[in-house]
Amino acid sequence: MTATGTFGLSSEARNLHWLLGNLVEEVPGVRSVAVVSSDGLLLLSSDPAHNTAPSATQRQDGPRGSSADLATIVSGIGSLTIGAAKLMDGGGVKQTMVAMEEGSLFVMSISDGSLLGVHATADCDMSVVAYHMALFVGRAGHVLTPEVRSELRKSLESAK
Repeated sequence: MTATGTFGLSSEARNLHWLLGNLVEEVPGVRSVAVVSSDGLLLLSSDPAHNTAPSATQRQDGPRGSSADLATIVSGIGSLTIGAAKLMDGGGVKQTMVAMEEGSLFVMSISDGSLLGVHATADCDMSVVAYHMALFVGRAGHVLTPEVRSELRKSLESAK
């Protein structure tokens, strides 16, 4: 079963779109999601303007701006926490969480160096969001090969 806009993508890329859609739709409080490559490029997003996933899984109430803004924030926080972990001899960074008055931001490492970023409501159940992010990372980590990352970048570029 392929969604509109994912036609022509590999089964791995379609599966990532499906996983992202499930994360957005099934986890209460999730506003927007972005998967960012290790070099800071947006690979996958819940933003309708930058994602080719089905519109039923997309929400418009993410951070002010676009998915590119969320990708930039996720990449910056990821870089900052990796640097902090190195300075503190803390090992690899697994997850970062920022609690704000009007929302929450979660950043989780994916095995290939990519990052999963989730913008959620302030009243979300943080443990539920973190659990579902870990499920996404566990399922997506082995799929994000260089070929799939390239395919996702190209699909985002053609969707513009």
